[in-house]
Amino acid sequence: MSRIEAAGRQEQALLRQSLGLLIGLAGVSVVFGILTGSFAILFDGIYALIDACMGGLALLVSRLILQDALRHNRDRPGKVRYQFGFWHLEPMVLALNATLLVLAILYALGSALILLVEGGSEPDFGWAVVYAGSMAVVCLAMGLRQRRRNRDLGSAFIALDVKSWIMSGSISFALLVAFALGRAMTGTRFEPWQPMVDPAILALVCLAVLPMPFSDLRAAVRDIFLLAPDDLDAQVTEVATRAVARHGFVEAHTYVARVGRSKLMDIHFVVPPGWPVGSIAELDAIRDRVGAEIGGEGPNRWLTICFTEDVEWAS
Repeated sequence: MSRIEAAGRQEQALLRQSLGLLIGLAGVSVVFGILTGSFAILFDGIYALIDACMGGLALLVSRLILQDALRHNRDRPGKVRYQFGFWHLEPMVLALNATLLVLAILYALGSALILLVEGGSEPDFGWAVVYAGSMAVVCLAMGLRQRRRNRDLGSAFIALDVKSWIMSGSISFALLVAFALGRAMTGTRFEPWQPMVDPAILALVCLAVLPMPFSDLRAAVRDIFLLAPDDLDAQVTEVATRAVARHGFVEAHTYVARVGRSKLMDIHFVVPPGWPVGSIAELDAIRDRVGAEIGGEGPNRWLTICFTEDVEWAS
């Protein structure tokens, strides 16, 4: 098994494990939310269900990308139907995931505010504490495990999965603190405020986690619109500039984009009129050196290097 295939299989295995646990916890959260009468716990379950749906979609896209990479190694290019691969699906899934999470958070925030206006709710704080404590431990432990496994993989999907588990664990920990305080109010002068605890903590949790999906959404939208990443653009431009000086070219035009895990790079060298071309092998040698200086060779790098005397072909 090649290194590429091994990494892809490991990514899929981690996503499957995460998805299985997430579905189980989502079901537990919904049941506990209904039994305890806590809207905050119910939101936690719905949040987990959205994550589970997106986790299944991420697993499907990861499998398509791996199969495409392996097929390109075996088949002739003309026999591959999707010749540009499935990289473009990755930021689309990430954008959809972030958008659904934002909408769910906004809906929960609106519901919490309505509950506060209407006088709150009275959940069973005893069971709510048990639920929140257990969920916080499981979610944070799973997030740390996935982060450790992703150090070598560097998968965007696993990184998003880690963030989701950490967010879920943080939400559960906040619920634990709030429910414990709510239970402690029993028999004190603060007991009349107990109904406000559940919607108040739900509103605070929503406000705390709302900015988090926006960073993923912003990054995904950049990939979808093929906006040139500053770091990749600077790196490719520097390598092309050195090649221009080294070989006496007129100039170089570079075009770069990052789409999910892929790096797409086009470099057009404008050569002076009458520039001597000894053989195609000499041009290939220039390509090899430029590619080596850029680095990152593998199934997720798309590098095209062209030579022309006509600047219009390069611009």
